[in-house]
Amino acid sequence: MTTQQEHTQHTEQQDPYAGSRDTTEGQVFTVTGQDWDSVVQGAAEADDERVVVNMGPQHPSTHGVLRLILELDGETVKDMRCGIGYLHTGIEKNMEYRTWTQGVTFCTRMDYLSPFYNEAAYVGAVEKLLGIEDDIPERAKVLRVMMMELNRISSHLVAIATGGMEIGALTVMTIGFREREKTLDLFELITGLRMNHAYIRPGGVSQDLPDGALDAVRDYIVWMRKHLPEYAALCNENPIFKGRLVGNGYLDLTGCMALGASGPVLRATGYPWDLRKTQPYWGYETYDFEVKTWDTSDSYGRFRIRLDEMHESLKIVEQCVERLETPGPVMVADKKIAWPSQLAIGSDGLGNSLDHIKHIMGESMEALIHHFKLVTEGFRVPAGQAYFAVESPRGELACHLVSDGGTRPFRAHFRDPSFVNLQTAAAMCEGAMVADVIVAVASIDPVMGGVDR
Repeated sequence: MTTQQEHTQHTEQQDPYAGSRDTTEGQVFTVTGQDWDSVVQGAAEADDERVVVNMGPQHPSTHGVLRLILELDGETVKDMRCGIGYLHTGIEKNMEYRTWTQGVTFCTRMDYLSPFYNEAAYVGAVEKLLGIEDDIPERAKVLRVMMMELNRISSHLVAIATGGMEIGALTVMTIGFREREKTLDLFELITGLRMNHAYIRPGGVSQDLPDGALDAVRDYIVWMRKHLPEYAALCNENPIFKGRLVGNGYLDLTGCMALGASGPVLRATGYPWDLRKTQPYWGYETYDFEVKTWDTSDSYGRFRIRLDEMHESLKIVEQCVERLETPGPVMVADKKIAWPSQLAIGSDGLGNSLDHIKHIMGESMEALIHHFKLVTEGFRVPAGQAYFAVESPRGELACHLVSDGGTRPFRAHFRDPSFVNLQTAAAMCEGAMVADVIVAVASIDPVMGGVDR
């Protein structure tokens, strides 16, 4: 037997999914569908009449490009697998080629429904490595908390709106996006953007509140307190709504703990695990709010938790507004770390005020050199590793950062709650009907930008 034949035979034995053939160009491997083929083959060999179908990745009810491989016996789901990776962006790898501050503009795009939380987890880890956690100005911490809680409201509104749309509750969808628009208007007023803000930065936030922002937030709180009860009136005791959600997607505390679930999926079992209370950060222990739980371990409980959490977030935002009435710095004093944050909008419509440009361009050569090096090269972070977790709308969102002492992350990896919680889908859906899969997945509220990264 020739060496090439031995190699071919060895390869085929090693990988049953990759056959090979010799051509004039060399050896060619043909890789088959792997999980899909094995599932279909298993269904074909079974005695009963089972069928394997693809739900997604292009499907209006899978919350993004999520592929669900369903093995059905009639309309009953016998086996379910999640196929992910269709939205992979390489964000974590790309962050290794950007400065520590530039990394914020990458990670904010992962879970696109809660960008402030992506930024918070990453920046918290950077500040841990720098050892400046106690140096962050109080006003910057309050601004971070306020923006995150506003983001929690906007994210929960999308979860409730899209979940309602998928079971035919179109009014819930239209009013959900109505309130979300109000929230995004606040984001645009304060950060300049509706999403992908890069607002939370190492050392503080990118800029202070513009004129009129606190009044706008106060008006928003009044509006939300008036309109949030509409969701309860439409859904809480609606017999059709409860008929689709109650008892659906059941997963008890044992299952949640075994699969690492967090957020509303975990709290729907009655277990009050919320990092804002259990492992507080950025002064959350000084705010008055409750951790909302439910005791049904089903899709209805997760809906009720999200509804209740929006009221609690409004309470936190209201407390933030009171604290923000006192002015103060929003970035650390260390100029070797801090990007300029007290910027006004210049006549060019960009974020460089004429005063700042005048200083670095006309008054101080040293200031110009420092600004140039800080922006292009970035600051150095001591070698080491850090893990920082926040309580996002979907659960524990954390960042593990490794530094080799340079101006860029050596490694950045995120623990995204959508990725972990999606593992519970099979446990929730196997044995249920096809129609129940849509409700169960909606109750998990996965965002594929966070799953695939």
